[in-house]
Amino acid sequence: MSLDIDHLRSWIGRTEEAEDVITPRLVAEYEATFAPHLAEVGDGEAPLGLHWCLAPPIRPMSELGPDGHPAKGGFLPPVPLPRRMWAGGTIEYRAPLKAGDRVVRHSTIEDVSAKIGRTGSLCFVAVRHEIATARGLALSERHDIVYREANAPGAASVKPEAPPAAAERADITWTVEASPVLLFRYSAMTFNGHRIHYDHPYVTGVEGYAGLVVHGPIQSTLLFNLAATLGEKPPALFSYRGLSPLTDGPAFRVAARRETDGRVTAWTESADGRICMRAEASF
Repeated sequence: MSLDIDHLRSWIGRTEEAEDVITPRLVAEYEATFAPHLAEVGDGEAPLGLHWCLAPPIRPMSELGPDGHPAKGGFLPPVPLPRRMWAGGTIEYRAPLKAGDRVVRHSTIEDVSAKIGRTGSLCFVAVRHEIATARGLALSERHDIVYREANAPGAASVKPEAPPAAAERADITWTVEASPVLLFRYSAMTFNGHRIHYDHPYVTGVEGYAGLVVHGPIQSTLLFNLAATLGEKPPALFSYRGLSPLTDGPAFRVAARRETDGRVTAWTESADGRICMRAEASF
């Protein structure tokens, strides 16, 4: 598919602002969904990764696209490719969020680029989010979104990475059940209507995945918390990148190891040995 990349790049520099409050109910829902796979935090501090649940886009049903997401245009550029996914991101962690905080998120389109991949045309949109409270900046994140062409009928959605030749060394491992209930709860907390996370006929028949897709932020949340657990504090810098789709079914592994220079390498691994998301944390 031909992309008018010059037109799409005219969105670079656009901004929007959103506000939310970290309520006791949100914290309780989050902890009930992810416990016991959360890092310890100080008294009154919000669990790590909760910022991905704040100020989700809220649109009327009439403004949703066929995939259940808000229709494109407005703040995000109107990329004509129909399928969108998390590609990765980098967090610069400054200070904890706390229960009761009123949070302001200032977002800016940093970059728009296109390339040809194994599945056809791809468009990447990079968004910078700065999340602040009355105490100041809490974290800054570059979030990378990828848009892809529609899947050909009967074709596999994405060619997965080959399983590693040998298991990687891990200093700590969590095993997480990839259940539809986990996906539903996270979609509910984030007001996420993307059908790939709950509509099995759609995700398998239209988008060509093997099953319901585990959210990118579920994986990055677990990796962020595992890195903080191994490092005994939140990472100052945390980068993550999606490599292969993770779908519901058998339990998956969340693993991490400390490197000789003090960094932490972490990854999610499907039951069949594929690395689905990889992350790196420094302290």
